[in-house]
Amino acid sequence: MKKDYGVIFHISLIFGDALAIILSFLTAYYVRTHLDQRPFYFESNPWQFFVSMLSLLPVYLVILACFGLYKKSIFLKASRTVEILRLLLASITGMMAIITCDFFFNLDLFPVRIMALYSVASCFILLCIFRGLVRFIRSLALKHSKNATLSAVIVGNHANTEYLADYISAFPESGFSLAGVVAGAKYIPKDLRKKQYSSLKEVLKKVHPDVVFQTDDKNSDYVYRQSLNHHLLYYYVPSTMALSSQVGDLELIGSTPAIFVPVTPLAGSARFVKRLSDLVLGGIIFILALIPMLLIWLAEKISDPKSPAFYSEVRLSRYNRRFRIYKFRSMKIEYCGMSPEEAFIKMGKPELIKKYRKNGDKIDYDPRITKLGKFLRATSLDELPQLVNVLMGDISLVGPRALVPGELRHYGDRSLLLSVKSGLTGLAQVSGRRDISFEERRALDIYYIQNWSLGMDLRILFRTIGAVLLHKGAK
Repeated sequence: MKKDYGVIFHISLIFGDALAIILSFLTAYYVRTHLDQRPFYFESNPWQFFVSMLSLLPVYLVILACFGLYKKSIFLKASRTVEILRLLLASITGMMAIITCDFFFNLDLFPVRIMALYSVASCFILLCIFRGLVRFIRSLALKHSKNATLSAVIVGNHANTEYLADYISAFPESGFSLAGVVAGAKYIPKDLRKKQYSSLKEVLKKVHPDVVFQTDDKNSDYVYRQSLNHHLLYYYVPSTMALSSQVGDLELIGSTPAIFVPVTPLAGSARFVKRLSDLVLGGIIFILALIPMLLIWLAEKISDPKSPAFYSEVRLSRYNRRFRIYKFRSMKIEYCGMSPEEAFIKMGKPELIKKYRKNGDKIDYDPRITKLGKFLRATSLDELPQLVNVLMGDISLVGPRALVPGELRHYGDRSLLLSVKSGLTGLAQVSGRRDISFEERRALDIYYIQNWSLGMDLRILFRTIGAVLLHKGAK
């Protein structure tokens, strides 16, 4: 097997990041002492400043790692937007960490606070530039040097065979090049059928690959053994149904190998990163939302002066924890706090109960909702007060929908759904919001729990903005 050049690029990436961070500190110092025309009242000692910042460089690099910026997937072309967003968050978080160290250990790193702001801006810009250079060099190497990619063979009669063959051929930046496919013609893209082989033995003999991808479970022992015998990397691509049971870490229990299958990747350091992103992003969004929230409160009081503008309700979050969720009131005051069944019976329209439940817990022209409430729900502005819940740690910015205690009987996977914090928005909301069925919403929530990543959270947040602006699925 040829050398994996991905290791070299990862090392280059770390050194590039370190250089960018050091230069950002020096840039901030130079801007304040030479370009900023305002007088300064501290002793200029650039060497002492440089040594102090250099000692805290590992803190910054650890934070970059916590944000997933050294994962292999970050090199993929589709991840560039996510990478930039992570770099921005990491730059802010890193500087906050250094300021915290400065405060508690009295290091006197920043003679004036404006230097910290200069450092954040220059750090973000330089990290983007240096990573862009690493990407460019890597892209050139992968496109023009066969030795820089791993030669891959795909084995198996499955739809994933076609997808992998297409993807590897189209994106050399994945780090692989397609050497052959052992599958039926219908599982191979037409333009790649010249790379079809009749057996694994034939393709191993003719193309000498570095990697074997198996997409079905036929003769899996044989394929795996051949990979071992030829010193090849082996990837098994599980089916969708088998995916949840294949995710895990291999551990030795005595002398017996056992796969640890976590309920969710959102554990350990990942929970810390998610909470940190909730505080940073949630705090920024809360500040931006203060004026709109004030205007909505005034509109609520003008439309119904005697009724409260806010509404709270008991919901369930992680580990079956009960908490009060806050919203702007969108229902008529006489129906607040009632279940749909109770409200429809009270208004003398029990026939709406069956229609409401059959339609996926929604109904057109719901008589319980006020005119202002209908607008707030259509724009999702009624949920802005939940930012307080996010900052308090009751919920997260992104997660499954917070459950009403009485709804648990409808959820067969209640333990799984309650293994993570609920969210202000989530995968189900951006995948149709109220247009999808109850079963589909539950399936999307479970998928999110089992496949969480910070990148997924960022994508959901951006898709939420689009869903709100387009009123997609709003009711």
